[in-house]
Amino acid sequence: MPNLQIDSFPPEVAEQLQYYVYRLIDPRNGETFYIGKGKGNRVFAHACGDFERDSLSEKITRIRSINLAGFDVAHVIHRHGLSEKSAFEVEAALIDAYPGITNIVDGHGNSDFGAMHSSEIIKRYSAETARFQHKALLISVNRSALESSLYEATRYAWRLSKQKASQAEVVLATVQGLIVGVFVAKEWLEAIPENFPGKEGVEGRYGFVGHEAQLELQKLYKGKRTPDEFRKRGASNPIKYTW
Repeated sequence: MPNLQIDSFPPEVAEQLQYYVYRLIDPRNGETFYIGKGKGNRVFAHACGDFERDSLSEKITRIRSINLAGFDVAHVIHRHGLSEKSAFEVEAALIDAYPGITNIVDGHGNSDFGAMHSSEIIKRYSAETARFQHKALLISVNRSALESSLYEATRYAWRLSKQKASQAEVVLATVQGLIVGVFVAKEWLEAIPENFPGKEGVEGRYGFVGHEAQLELQKLYKGKRTPDEFRKRGASNPIKYTW
């Protein structure tokens, strides 16, 4: 029997699958480059980049590269027959297990409940809880902080309300629920090269021009833990407002 390329599940199969978690794989080197969850034919649509919002994302760039080389994106259904809640947990665990993948955000719960060294866990849970005395914009930089300076990782580029972000008196960079950086944003601008020379533009996102906060603000917030209401399990949005 010939090995046919499958591009969808038969309806009766899709119904029985329920929620599933999948990996997208580069057939040129066997490398997993994306992990996702879904129902129905989501895995096939994602493998083609149909769900991609950012045309410059690492995932869509990888998919285009695979296609231009004459290959199709490979995939593995890692677990199926799951509830939505279980799919979130499996997805998050796999994202931890495959460093370097192209997921734009961490899995649900990974920002606060993901992989950590025991010393990081002790530091996080023994830290004093921050008490916000200013309008603070919290930005989770868990992955991007590894790729550039903390200031650069914090200021660029986010999907948010420019009007609301401009009201923030202080911008706090967080890593797994711990405040690690304190900045003041002077101006929020569209994430385009004209505003941020040397960076690729990202449609629909914004960044800020600013500086590290003064010492008194650093003492108020740096090294402290974000309150529980800002660390809800399952929340994947890296942007949170305290007002």
